[in-house]
Amino acid sequence: MKPVRHTNLAAPGRVVSRILPEIGQNSCLTSRRSAMIGGVPGPLPFGDLVDHLARTCSLGPAEAARVVADVLGYFSEPPDAFVRRRHRELQARGLTNDLAFAQIAAEMPQRRYAPPEFSLRQLRRIVYG
Repeated sequence: MKPVRHTNLAAPGRVVSRILPEIGQNSCLTSRRSAMIGGVPGPLPFGDLVDHLARTCSLGPAEAARVVADVLGYFSEPPDAFVRRRHRELQARGLTNDLAFAQIAAEMPQRRYAPPEFSLRQLRRIVYG
């Protein structure tokens, strides 16, 4: 298998070689991941979680931050994007539409989705009625 060159997210400008995982899996360094989490300016949210992972999992701070960013990206995928992506993956494995949609329907309740965006007024109405 031919190595694919990616820009290392932990050290901008540094290029590393990685071998892509087997068929049906994606490298964690993809543009889709970046699009899913969006470029949030400022410090990474959940700094306490990054610190906890660095302490308990033998990860460096940059690796722990990357793991947190990957998990946040994974769980920020909206339902319609999940259905399209998962359908493509299952079709690539050779599943028919009937089997693919049945599989997706079974997986949907196990996923967590980001809540809808609320305006300040909507937030106040949740609290004060």
